[in-house]
Amino acid sequence: MKKRNVDIVVIGAGSAGMRAYREAARVTDSVLLVESGDYGTTCARVGCMPSKLLIAAAEAAHHGANAGQFGVHYAPPEIDGAAVMRRVRAERDRFVGFVVEDVENWPQAHRVKGKATFQSDHVLSIGDNLEVTADRIIIATGSRPNIIPPLKEFGDRLIINDDIFSWDELPESVAVFGAGVIGLELGQALHRLGVRVTLFGRDHLVGPLTDPKVIAAACSAFSGEFEFHPHAEVTRRANSSDGVEVDYVDGGASRTAKYDFALAATGRRPNVDNLGLENTSLELDARGVPVHDLFNSRCGASHIFIAGDANNRFPLLHEAADEGLIAGYNAAHYPEIRRFKKSAPIGVVFSDPQIMMVGKSHRELVDGGVDFEAGELDWSDQGRARVMLVNKGLLRVYGERNTGKFLGAEMIGPRAEHLAHLLAWSYQSNLTVAEMLERPFYHPVVEEGVRTALRNLNFALEMGGKPLPRCLDCGPGS
Repeated sequence: MKKRNVDIVVIGAGSAGMRAYREAARVTDSVLLVESGDYGTTCARVGCMPSKLLIAAAEAAHHGANAGQFGVHYAPPEIDGAAVMRRVRAERDRFVGFVVEDVENWPQAHRVKGKATFQSDHVLSIGDNLEVTADRIIIATGSRPNIIPPLKEFGDRLIINDDIFSWDELPESVAVFGAGVIGLELGQALHRLGVRVTLFGRDHLVGPLTDPKVIAAACSAFSGEFEFHPHAEVTRRANSSDGVEVDYVDGGASRTAKYDFALAATGRRPNVDNLGLENTSLELDARGVPVHDLFNSRCGASHIFIAGDANNRFPLLHEAADEGLIAGYNAAHYPEIRRFKKSAPIGVVFSDPQIMMVGKSHRELVDGGVDFEAGELDWSDQGRARVMLVNKGLLRVYGERNTGKFLGAEMIGPRAEHLAHLLAWSYQSNLTVAEMLERPFYHPVVEEGVRTALRNLNFALEMGGKPLPRCLDCGPGS
């Protein structure tokens, strides 16, 4: 077995690992990036980008099918499933190609393919023929779909999101299990592309939402478009010769439905279970993830760092990249360790209507005993939303009593991906609700709906509605 000694090993060449490598390589040339699979991040290969390509095709079909509401009439859209999937694969491969090209331009001596396994705190075996001793190690191994045991009853007809993006053609029907981000996005997109879809959820949860009022609005919106059971009572799952069968209870009546495939969209799990962490001195949590500091990525008081989906916290690309930077910086400057400020929490689901969450969630505020009030806007009567016929959903914004500080928001509704950024910036800037209302709102735009919700919140906080403009001739505090 060959042996190498390096300053830093980065395990995983995904979004977090790539960012960690760049930061480490700024400081030392003695760095090794280890990857057991193909180069190309989860986002580019099977996540963010191919899912948005499928959603874009679904939106085109949906707009064409509903143009008659504007008095514009087209022939019913004809879905060419093969053409849809050709574009999805081609553009996906283009995005992946950029990532692969980036990594392969890094020095060959800095890269190795193989599965990394801890032999001790400092020693890793890479495949069967390399042993590496590292002064510092960064775990950036990502995550994979979590398939709950009951779904395995579907056998070879059970698929995950990775499989969808390799299709040459669209199937006739799919049963989707899980009403999280992946289930909502892919389930609705397939429905709009002519696939018969049933989405089976649990516990009346929709995506990451926690506010009961927003969850109710989301259930209403999705149930009105396709077959969506937010709390499915599935009594049987079976693999048949030409598909899958599902027995479930709907409104007290037992039903049986057949589908070509069953899609497991029941969350993701961190890739830490096959790293040999039991051979280290690291303290592990209940899921086998090293206990670590979120603000410096360090595992306990060790020389080992963890970043990205592997840490089982926020499976989002921007979070993975930020954590990779933190882990790479601290590994490169070890034993000097810095704690870094996190960006405002922000999450978006690219369903239609879109879902967004910013700052503290409703559940966090309630569980934390925070003294807060909520203001809301029903999008059904918002001017610009009605103009565009996207007037569905509910926005809820939260503020702290006594201080008036903006605490967070949850929403299902139009243009949520953009509104989320405005609210996240406000949250990170520590603005009060009154200060947010001083900002300009153009007319007519959907952002005016945010202003209405904030005004309602300001009244609930007993601080009035829209504040007066600041007086230029008054003294400080006036």
